[in-house]
Amino acid sequence: MSSATANEWPAEAGTFSRVRLRFRTWRRTRPFWAGLLAVFASFPILYFPYAQLHLGQLTMSMSTTGGAGSLLIGGLLITLGLTAWFQPMVRIFCGVAVTILSLVSVPVSNLGGFGMGLILGLIAGGLLCSWAPLKEQPVPAGEPIANADGATAEYAAEPGPVAVSAPAAPPVEADPVVSVEKADPEEQQ
Repeated sequence: MSSATANEWPAEAGTFSRVRLRFRTWRRTRPFWAGLLAVFASFPILYFPYAQLHLGQLTMSMSTTGGAGSLLIGGLLITLGLTAWFQPMVRIFCGVAVTILSLVSVPVSNLGGFGMGLILGLIAGGLLCSWAPLKEQPVPAGEPIANADGATAEYAAEPGPVAVSAPAAPPVEADPVVSVEKADPEEQQ
C-alpha cells in the first residue's frame, strides 16, 4: 500500500484533519507539484526585467526591451500552472507549453530569469507530461466494500455490504506434456 492508496481517517477526526485530508485527496487527483513549479517558474521570469538593484546611491535598473515578453511568458506560465490544477486532462498540452515557454524565456527574459525560471519551468513541463491519474483498484472478491459515507472495514461504524463471490470452478486437468529432452531415447528411434 502506498500513501496514494491509503485508507481515509475515521469520521471522528477534527476539523483541521478533515480539511487537510480533503486537500490531500484533491492534490492526489491532479498534477499538483508540477503546476506549483510552473507558477514558481514564472516569478523570476516576471521579476528580473522589472527589478531595480540599489547599491548605495547607485540604482541599477534591469529594464529591457523584453519586459513585455517577460510579462506575457510569466502570465502564461501562471495560467498554465493553474489550468493543470483545475483541468488535469489538459496536462500534456500544459506540459509542452510550459517547456516551450521556458525555453523561449532564455533570449526574451534575461536568460530565463537567470536560469532559475528556466530550470523550474523545464522540470514542471516534464512533470506535467509524465503525470497520470491513479487507476481505480477493483475490490477483491470477499473483501468488504466501503459504505456510502466512505468508511472502510477498519473504521466502519456500522457493517457495510460485503461482496459475495461465486464458487470457483474446479481446475481443468491437462494432458501431461513430455519434452524431447526428457523422453526415452529408444522411443525417439
